[in-house]
Amino acid sequence: MISESQNLRPREAARYLAIASITLAKLRMSGAGPRYTKCGRLVIYRRENLDNWLAEHEQRSTSDAAKLEVA
Repeated sequence: MISESQNLRPREAARYLAIASITLAKLRMSGAGPRYTKCGRLVIYRRENLDNWLAEHEQRSTSDAAKLEVA
């Protein structure tokens, strides 16, 4: 279950975005994913940043879609 907090751990953030945790990790490594904060080894996503990232990647049709490359 996703917490009601505005701060989400990677697994919760992936569920919120409806993507696999490994995909989110690859996006984080490539710099193509949503903004996050690191506190030591802890990775935290703010819900606001996840929503902004989703909005930035909205498309009207498949011909408009920029290719999302995951290494």
